[in-house]
Amino acid sequence: MAKFELKLPKMGESVAEATITSWLKEVGDTIEADEAVFEIATDKVDSEVPSEVDGVLIEKLYNVDDVVKVGETIAIIEIEGEGSNQGSSETGSASENQEEEHEPAAVAEVSKSVEKAKESTAPVTSSDERFYSPLVKNIAQKENISQDELDAIEGTGKDNRVTKNDILDYVEGRNSKPASKAQDTTSAPKLATQKTSSPAKQQASPVVASGDDEIIEMTRMGKLVAHHMVQSVQTSAHVQSFIEADVTNIWNWRKKVKSDFAKREGENLTFTPIFMEAVAKALRDFPMMNISLQGETIVKKKHINLGMAAALPDGNLIVPVIKDADQLNLVGMTKKVNDLALRARENKLKPDDIQGGTYTVTNVGTFGSIMGTPIINQPQVGILALGAIRKVPAVVETPDGDFIGIRYRMFLSHSYDHRVVNGALGGQFVKAVKDYLEAWDANREI
Repeated sequence: MAKFELKLPKMGESVAEATITSWLKEVGDTIEADEAVFEIATDKVDSEVPSEVDGVLIEKLYNVDDVVKVGETIAIIEIEGEGSNQGSSETGSASENQEEEHEPAAVAEVSKSVEKAKESTAPVTSSDERFYSPLVKNIAQKENISQDELDAIEGTGKDNRVTKNDILDYVEGRNSKPASKAQDTTSAPKLATQKTSSPAKQQASPVVASGDDEIIEMTRMGKLVAHHMVQSVQTSAHVQSFIEADVTNIWNWRKKVKSDFAKREGENLTFTPIFMEAVAKALRDFPMMNISLQGETIVKKKHINLGMAAALPDGNLIVPVIKDADQLNLVGMTKKVNDLALRARENKLKPDDIQGGTYTVTNVGTFGSIMGTPIINQPQVGILALGAIRKVPAVVETPDGDFIGIRYRMFLSHSYDHRVVNGALGGQFVKAVKDYLEAWDANREI
């Protein structure tokens, strides 16, 4: 019998680790190739990790709530054949995250190395006064941070919880501090004992719940979204520009072709891919909207990767990304939009599906809103909200004069980061989107 090491796969360029949320298989269970073995959660998305081979699960190297690095072995699967195997089958099926070959290692050695890492320092624990997430505990253990040190770190999270950035700042400060018996208070990390010298934090007013009130715990995704939104408002100088677009030609064209489109392509033609096509064209015209700000340096993105806000079953939103959106025709855009929206509703998005966005579009009109002031999806510098399409009386200009007609119109709400995008650029960009929509050819072939 051979041993196969099931590793944590690569999940996008910015995802380095994940938390195990549940085991779907137990030791002794038979596993088929592509069958999910365990579930993970990152700061971006939750997903399942399947087996690459047929076999029997003989060892689990991590428990629920453990934080694991990309590429680390999570489980050992016994397969038919001889010798041990590290992440690939003898037929050549290799784990996608493996970029170079490694020497085989015995199962006992893997287990021993894992246990050694876990026992390198006394584990820290949460208390009634302070709660520590599995990620914070994991960092503390790897950096040999004692319970007393961790308890002294000033937390910037909700209820003064220690966040990942808090503990990493502490580690950086501790490692960069010159060796000295006397503590250098000018370079020391922020500790709870220093609260008196720092500005007082603005605390939220306490909420008193009566016996008739229902207490609902926020979901994990809800907490992440809330944190991301607060962080964005604190980071970017939000400003908005609004413009109204006449989409009568688009409305009539879609009504005329959607049935034939569905028969030919097997896809439902919605308004979203049409809007996405216009936004991608406008970003190509105004590349300084397709940027990120890193400190005092502007990163001008080569690719136009459009984020598309989509609703999850629990009511939260997630933003899957259409890569190189400006390279897609309407059929390709429709297929991509429908695929991402469906997998978002079914909780089947992969971590890479939500990575690398350079600009985001959100459709507030889906919920009946005619306009909105969306919060920028960091580290991007702009986001466009699409309002509901309304049938309204409007002034129509013709060579024979003006008249009142029934038109289909919608508001476009553009939020942008005023640190790097001025009002002229922000207004010109959303005007370009409007112009592309209004110039839609009503006789366009599908």
